[in-house]
Amino acid sequence: MKVTDPTQDLQHVDCHKISQVLARIGEKWSVLIIMFLAARPRRFTEIKRAINGISQRMLTLCLRGLERDGLVTRTVYAVMPPHVEYDLTALGRSLTEPVIALGTWASQHIADIDVAREAFDAREAVGNAEGAARVPFG
Repeated sequence: MKVTDPTQDLQHVDCHKISQVLARIGEKWSVLIIMFLAARPRRFTEIKRAINGISQRMLTLCLRGLERDGLVTRTVYAVMPPHVEYDLTALGRSLTEPVIALGTWASQHIADIDVAREAFDAREAVGNAEGAARVPFG
């Protein structure tokens, strides 16, 4: 089996556009929104309650960005009060498998990442303390 170099494909596409798409789907809130909408359409307040820590403004911005990129649809129902629902488009649904895989991987490895961060921070603290001791004052 021949293994191809994935960077060869980058020579034939607009890297700026790819980086914009990756920035959108790589945002922490976008990933969580896509994961949450994968099950079924949701109302704004359902999404906000489910995603701990997201502000109303940030959720609005993320949903608009996802809608602009064709990943989410926004449906307004003409009832009183108006009912707005968000759902994934076919394009958005095609993204759920890799996004859920990424979220699952993060969940499975968060403890390992925490250990690595603590070890790194401890090494940095020792290195900074040693460096400060060697710097002459005055």
